[in-house]
Amino acid sequence: MKPLLGTCLVLALALGLAPAAFAGEAAEVTLDGSVMCAKCALGKADDCQDLLVVAEGDAKGEYWIAKNDVSKGFGHPCQSEKPARVTGSLSEKDGQRWITPTAMEAPAG
Repeated sequence: MKPLLGTCLVLALALGLAPAAFAGEAAEVTLDGSVMCAKCALGKADDCQDLLVVAEGDAKGEYWIAKNDVSKGFGHPCQSEKPARVTGSLSEKDGQRWITPTAMEAPAG
C-alpha cells in the first residue's frame, strides 16, 4: 500500500508542476531581412501592415510583424523597404507566420 501511495504522490506532484514548465514565454529569435508594407509595397493586405521579408535558402520567407510600441518606434516604410534585424517571439495565425517584436533595429554594416 505504501509503494502505491508514494507513486501517486510523485505522480500528483509531477502533474502539478507540468503546467508551470509549459507556461513560460516562447523562445525569442532574431531575423534579418527587409521590412516592407504588406499593402502598399507588396499588395498582400487591405490595410498597411509591416511585413518582414527574409531569405530562406533560395526562397523568401515572410513574417507579419505584430503592431506594438517596438514596431511603431521602428517606423513604417510604405512604398519602400527598410533593412531590419527583428528580435521577438514567433507564432502562427490564419496560416501566416507572425513575429511579436521585442527589439527592431537597422542591421550594422
